[in-house]
Amino acid sequence: MTYTLENDLCRVSVNSHGAELSSFIRKSVDERAELEYMWQADPAIWGRHAPVLFPIVGRLPQDTYLHNGHSYKLSQHGFARDREFALVRQTPTQLRFELRADEQTRAVYPFDFLLAITYQLHDRTLTVGWDVQNPAADQDLLFSIGAHPAFRCPILEEEEKFEDYFFHFDHPVTFERHVLEGGLLNCQTEPVLHEQTELPLTYPLFEQDALVLKHYDFTHITLRSFRSDRSVRMRFDGFPYLGLWTKGEGAPFVCIEPWHGVASSIGEVQELSDKEGIMTLRPGKSFSANYDITVV
Repeated sequence: MTYTLENDLCRVSVNSHGAELSSFIRKSVDERAELEYMWQADPAIWGRHAPVLFPIVGRLPQDTYLHNGHSYKLSQHGFARDREFALVRQTPTQLRFELRADEQTRAVYPFDFLLAITYQLHDRTLTVGWDVQNPAADQDLLFSIGAHPAFRCPILEEEEKFEDYFFHFDHPVTFERHVLEGGLLNCQTEPVLHEQTELPLTYPLFEQDALVLKHYDFTHITLRSFRSDRSVRMRFDGFPYLGLWTKGEGAPFVCIEPWHGVASSIGEVQELSDKEGIMTLRPGKSFSANYDITVV
């Protein structure tokens, strides 16, 4: 099922499958009746819009982890993106979805959990909130969670190309990428920017998969064009990791991915509790985080 939030400026659609944001339309832009900002999930290129990454972010060595003496298989980014969520709240400005542990999830992830995802629309800004709860009486919940929204790039596909776009930062930034190899971190880094406010987009920038950032010092990033005023701005306070990604040469989208978690490093299968970015939630406790998407 697809559910909609709408105001005078924008219309947002969310699919209960994966609780996935599937559309963010701004009304009446540049003499257009409406303009879509989200990638429309062409399966020939990449068949997702904005999957929620849970209970892991990234890949595990051999897609496997250990816990309490047992070995479990868990594919890249976890299972939440492929599960049906229950709609538990719908108002003119808010949608809230929930996913709970069941026999199917426990077969690959032996934990009780409640994952709630909330979408709230105000003017041209969508706030996406996550609430993770540990309902277990005597077991810690080990998890990561991340966002993976894909934005059309170019936004004005008839008038622009991918290389007309760049990431804009609110102040000069310096950061390096942590290099992926086969979906796993290979413990190498490469410099990306040094005291600059713009990162021009090119397909060669993503030849080695996503740009994975750690220890960065910004909380906003804006996808902008050299040729138009259209843009998408994301706010992600408190997220320790960030991914920037597109599928490959010619893919007309780019992802801005704030994460509480990150891919594993190349090596042996390890305990889930030892995986970088895994958080521990005590029985009866909860974790919350949110980020904003603003369209211009």
